Amino acid sequence: MDVTIEIESPLQDDVRALVAALSDRLSPLSPREFQFGIGVDEMADPSTTVFVARDAAGRAVGCGALTVHGGGIGEVKRMFTVPEARGARVAAKTLDAITGRARELDLEWLMLETGAGPAFASAHRLYQRAGFTPRGPFLDYPNSGWSAFFELRLP
Repeated sequence: MDVTIEIESPLQDDVRALVAALSDRLSPLSPREFQFGIGVDEMADPSTTVFVARDAAGRAVGCGALTVHGGGIGEVKRMFTVPEARGARVAAKTLDAITGRARELDLEWLMLETGAGPAFASAHRLYQRAGFTPRGPFLDYPNSGWSAFFELRLP
């Protein structure tokens, strides 16, 4: 599948639908108090850059975001690919765009929190293939056992 990745507003209906589908997928996988996704209104904050993957027909098939924190830290948020586009490297291309933007911003670290357990194995593989390594909690995330944390040192 040929896709383009662009920086876009999260306040578009099709991007809202992607974020809602991600939330629906994740909701049954861990207790609500250990789910740390941000909504589209938070994604529209200037500290966050949203990347949208679109197929050749212009349909939104994936998304991801970069939130910039202090101390040279960027955080990967809201990675999602629609089921019919999985296996087409949409997530890898989106993650590459996020990583590229983090480098443009001269960030030192790119970190992320994702779920733990078998349902998240493909996400863990994606991040590790991109050079991320496991780490402990960062920022104010709790060490609950429901989350897995990864980091990438940016040269």
